[in-house]
Amino acid sequence: MNKILITKTQGNKKYDLEERTYLFAKNVALFCKKLSKTTVNIEYIKQLIRSSGSTGANYIEANEALSRKDFLMRVKICRKEAKESAYWLRLVIDTNADSFQNEGLALEKESIELKKIFSSIIGKSS
Repeated sequence: MNKILITKTQGNKKYDLEERTYLFAKNVALFCKKLSKTTVNIEYIKQLIRSSGSTGANYIEANEALSRKDFLMRVKICRKEAKESAYWLRLVIDTNADSFQNEGLALEKESIELKKIFSSIIGKSS
């Protein structure tokens, strides 16, 4: 199966979707490290870290898929995990100080963009 490259230009650099999902998970982790370690945040952070990392991990798996059906299933999981990440980010944003809002909103926007990209891949591959 051929690898689908989705590129995003940033300055003079191009990032494929594997790199973009990696950066998303990394930026989510760095964001989470800044949050206070309240009981609520600890639970939200665990879920957010899992879903953001799973988005990229499943995309890597999709690119190594053995069949079209396997590829589509993995990309659907990517979409689901990106959507879940947006949910957890929204909860974190709404339950923490305003000082984290801008960074959280940027990450939420990226998760929504990733979900749209995966939806587009699914639509074109079905």
